[in-house]
Amino acid sequence: MKVLSTPKERILKKIRQALSTSVPVPFPQSEGKESIFQQPADEPAIEFADRFTKLQGRFSYCLDEQEMLQQLKVLIEARKWKKLFCRETNTQKMLVANGLENSFYPELNDCDASVTGCEYLIARTGSIVLSSGLQSGRTASVYAPVHICIAYTDQLVYDIKDAINALKENYKDHLPSLITLATGPSRTADIEKTLVVGVHGPKEVFCFLIERDKV
Repeated sequence: MKVLSTPKERILKKIRQALSTSVPVPFPQSEGKESIFQQPADEPAIEFADRFTKLQGRFSYCLDEQEMLQQLKVLIEARKWKKLFCRETNTQKMLVANGLENSFYPELNDCDASVTGCEYLIARTGSIVLSSGLQSGRTASVYAPVHICIAYTDQLVYDIKDAINALKENYKDHLPSLITLATGPSRTADIEKTLVVGVHGPKEVFCFLIERDKV
């Protein structure tokens, strides 16, 4: 007498058969260290600025920290900001040394803008790489209505893979629990396919890129 198998048994049998047969990796070279994107002839700073501004980011190239501070002062005065949130010690010292100590504000939830550094800048995508390993932490670049990133040219990399490899090299076996790629101001079109800016993050993102030679 033939025993009829149930649909569940037939499905489990197919799964067992599939698991017993090895399947070759479809793209064995895809996880190598070489990027699949060819780096253009342009300088990374030019590539980043082009991508970043196309994403509605505000970009400024500065020859040194003094030029950056002058431009930041002009921006603060033009926007009439009185509440700048900043957790990073070195950035705080730089701002205080140049007369911006009165702009500091201790609360993130109702500040005018937050000032942070970054891990890297990705030229190909115009992205800012942030992590929980920075003093600014997880929230400073997200909760403020305006995010101001202060970065240096030696933090520029071409592709996402370059940034990940550099993070692995810097942090070794202690990678930050959060690594974020911030690509322009927050935007969503979830509701009726209408683009809205600033729903899940800052409405504006500024990047001040300061010239600095690689060590």
